[in-house]
Amino acid sequence: MRDDHGVTDLVARARRGEQRAWDALVERYAPLLWSICRRHQLTDADAEDVGQSVWTQLVSHLGTVRDPAALPGWLATTTRRECLRVVYAARGPRTSGLPLDAENIPDEQARTAEQELLAAERQAALLEAFSCLGPSGQQLMAMLLKDPPMSYAEISAALGIPISSIGPTRGRCLEKLRRHPAIAALIEAEAEPRRDALIAT
Repeated sequence: MRDDHGVTDLVARARRGEQRAWDALVERYAPLLWSICRRHQLTDADAEDVGQSVWTQLVSHLGTVRDPAALPGWLATTTRRECLRVVYAARGPRTSGLPLDAENIPDEQARTAEQELLAAERQAALLEAFSCLGPSGQQLMAMLLKDPPMSYAEISAALGIPISSIGPTRGRCLEKLRRHPAIAALIEAEAEPRRDALIAT
């Protein structure tokens, strides 16, 4: 099921017990969970177990989610934690009993996991923001992102719009994406360290 409403609406409806809203949340974010499991090289069975655990945890936490736009980040963090639990359990009793925190993860592995989490959060935020564009905006942005690139003439012919309107429409779509809460939160989070560094100097 494809739901064009934002995640805020889906979360609100899922809280009220609407099965269709819950199904839409699962459909929207299942690829995110699966991609994180794949990065941790889990088997299909382990990935399914991780997914079940994450969705079960979401059921119990759904009523306490303050900012639905942050849901992709919460799902990514929870999925990564569950993946690490499976990975450590598979290594045997020497590591399976250790708590999963930064002190038990080698620096290189911690950096890799953090990079994976950031990439997953960016992808989920972009998908969430992209889903809030209208159908025409989604079509235009998809064509502009094609590889190899399409010319404006080709896009104009495919969408039936004047070439002169492509640039301004692209600009409006990008601005709408930037203003989306999920994207805005990421931009703010990435700007914070730079501001701290400027203050420190």
